[in-house]
Amino acid sequence: MGPAPLSDEDALALADAPPEALPELMRAARAARDAAWGRRVTFSPKVFLPLTNLCKNYCSYCAFRRSPGQPGAWTMTPSEVGDWAGRARDAGCFEALFCLGDKPEATFPSYREQLAAWRFEGTVDYLVEAAAIALDRGLLPHTNAGLLTRDDMARLKPVNVSLGLMLESASARLCEPGMPHHLAPDKHPSLRLQMIDEAGQLAIPFTTGVLLGIGETRRERVEALLAIRRLHRAHGHVQEVIVQNFRATAGTSMRRSPEPDDGEIAHAVAMARLILPAEVSVQAPPNLNAEGLGLLLAAGVNDLGGISPVSPDYVNPRHPWPHLDRVAAACARDGYTLAPRLAIYDRYLHREGFLAPSLAAPTAAAAARLERLARAADFAATPSADERAGAA
Repeated sequence: MGPAPLSDEDALALADAPPEALPELMRAARAARDAAWGRRVTFSPKVFLPLTNLCKNYCSYCAFRRSPGQPGAWTMTPSEVGDWAGRARDAGCFEALFCLGDKPEATFPSYREQLAAWRFEGTVDYLVEAAAIALDRGLLPHTNAGLLTRDDMARLKPVNVSLGLMLESASARLCEPGMPHHLAPDKHPSLRLQMIDEAGQLAIPFTTGVLLGIGETRRERVEALLAIRRLHRAHGHVQEVIVQNFRATAGTSMRRSPEPDDGEIAHAVAMARLILPAEVSVQAPPNLNAEGLGLLLAAGVNDLGGISPVSPDYVNPRHPWPHLDRVAAACARDGYTLAPRLAIYDRYLHREGFLAPSLAAPTAAAAARLERLARAADFAATPSADERAGAA
């Protein structure tokens, strides 16, 4: 399994390591990754289903959220969910990623009226139905719906193989006036850490992560990773941690803010690998690092997250998914093999309590289909949704 993770004290001491220390950090992270995960880099063939982009919060960097009547505002209908899920299954997807804004029913009467017309009392009711639709089409749902209560998560567990919530930062400083989370009350780290903790109490396989370049310090990033580690050590439920770099987007308050450079990204990825327990996957999105996959691998990444053959990245629309054959070739150049995976990691499939009994049969069917795909090794020939659009 490789060396033990860094102690809290050593991790904090390395938070502000000088630039000349970075190569050694990266070498140590690569060794830890290879010891735990071998020479295999994974990704999840998925469809991105933005159930709604209405959101009560206003983050300074977000290009996804909308208010009712604003150009681009969208709430998917149940029939659209079914249509997209069916196309995704036919295109070789396994995961239905439901990603949406925080608690829009708390802010927008017109959204509440729309849900009522569909006979849903709230967003969670709709998510339960949408996940059931995806399951019926042969996909395994993973939901990131922002801040959820313990009861919400208990309701979603029977129809989701995993749930997610980006911690982003453990620093309450980013919620102060003038900072990116000032108008986003659901981004307060105490609330997000509470949800991650409660997900562990409910034995829900969980995805979380940190966001780089939104005003946090290196020490604050390390503190966020240590907070995630403490919760995983308590419950064993964190299956993957995303290290996501901020990309400036037109139309947002942070459109002119500097993006983290390669050194910052490499440091954050390496520290994640050296801090987190060996069984926790370290993930970074390749579409936000289009020219930097080699850097991510060199810093200790073992997973590339979801890549879709049918839908764009609605959160980062300016950054298309890469074509899988290019990703596979980049991995091969560094001695790694690219392989598809499910939205629930293997270690949770037979761990008591983590997979709801209602999901056993669809998960087994998806696992068998995935094994056939991996054996055929033809997934890399599948273009991403953005590659399809470019060829049209």
